[in-house]
Amino acid sequence: MSRVHDMGGQEGFGPVPVVLGDEPPFTADWEARVFAMSSALRTAGLFNGDEFRDAIESLPPDVYLRASYYERWMLAIERLMEAKGVG
Repeated sequence: MSRVHDMGGQEGFGPVPVVLGDEPPFTADWEARVFAMSSALRTAGLFNGDEFRDAIESLPPDVYLRASYYERWMLAIERLMEAKGVG
């Protein structure tokens, strides 16, 4: 089954931006915090890489396409924590 993230060969999504030079890994402080939170939760065993990837890839298509890279991470973490009763 193809999900919205699998856009190979599709047209109409515009060019893929290429970052050149010494760009910072995060464009905002909250992105770094989402990255750190994901790492801490995986290290604590609350989810693994496969679960995290699936949570991102199973976001509703309109949400997936509207969200930035780290917004998808944040939404996936929220979904995983809710599904596991953590909160």
